[in-house]
Amino acid sequence: MQNNLSSLKNQGRINMFKTWSLFFYFSLIVIGAGYIFSQYFGNSNILYFAVGFSILMSFFSYWFSDKLVLKMTKAKPLNKAEYPEIHEMIVNLCQKADLPLPKIYIVDESAPNAFATGRDYKHSVIAVTKGLVQVLNKKELEGVLAHELSHIKNKDMLVSTMAVVLAGFITILSDIFLRSLIWGSFSRDDRNSAGGVVLILALAGAILAPIGATLMRLAVSRKREFLADSSGALISGNPEGLASALEKISSHATPMRAANNASAHLWISDPFKGMRKKNLATNIHKLFLTHPPTRERVRILRGQ
Repeated sequence: MQNNLSSLKNQGRINMFKTWSLFFYFSLIVIGAGYIFSQYFGNSNILYFAVGFSILMSFFSYWFSDKLVLKMTKAKPLNKAEYPEIHEMIVNLCQKADLPLPKIYIVDESAPNAFATGRDYKHSVIAVTKGLVQVLNKKELEGVLAHELSHIKNKDMLVSTMAVVLAGFITILSDIFLRSLIWGSFSRDDRNSAGGVVLILALAGAILAPIGATLMRLAVSRKREFLADSSGALISGNPEGLASALEKISSHATPMRAANNASAHLWISDPFKGMRKKNLATNIHKLFLTHPPTRERVRILRGQ
């Protein structure tokens, strides 16, 4: 057990490094695309507008994230008298993690799942589905709750917001450029070779940059899941509890009514599960998943 926990601690450091490495490459995409577009348009005001709009939207999402997510999932405050075990577990885990007690909510879903949200420690929220309470045993529940508390402790909402800002900036900038081409709202003379090269680079950037930004954002989300797994195992002191819980959750076939693309990355396990795979013949879909494969998460938790 001790060796496994030590291995998870090292894995957590590696995942943290990988997350910030992704942000570095993410920033390179932003700078590169911004430079190409600004060179083509010869107007930096478009860049300022795109950055401002993206930050404004992400700031709004970050500031009101808990209220938005709770409304989308139709979560209700957890009744302490009805679920005393859940409340007691979270209190004990918060003491171990040195965190203030978050607000606790219950989601009327038979599919086992859970999520955490909130912009900081004082506004943090943990929500579990009724199915999670019914399907998992005490050790497994503790593992899941520790995982969600790790998202709060690791300030994953802040990291997610940073990723959204960068991805949003790229998407908006690319959209402006492509619309300008369609409507001919620029007057550059691109018949010379230099202008033609810039045009080709700008077109390639406009098409590929949003895809790259989306993949980067999803990669950041997956790395944070690995980090929360290792951190959660350290808080609970029982990696096997979380590993077993993940196996049960991923194998549960009941679809989630509250599942949507906007909040999918928040859940401990992909709320869509196999639904996306039914319409895809290859493994390309793995690039666009918000969660890493359960088998890989379980393997790391068990030190295999």
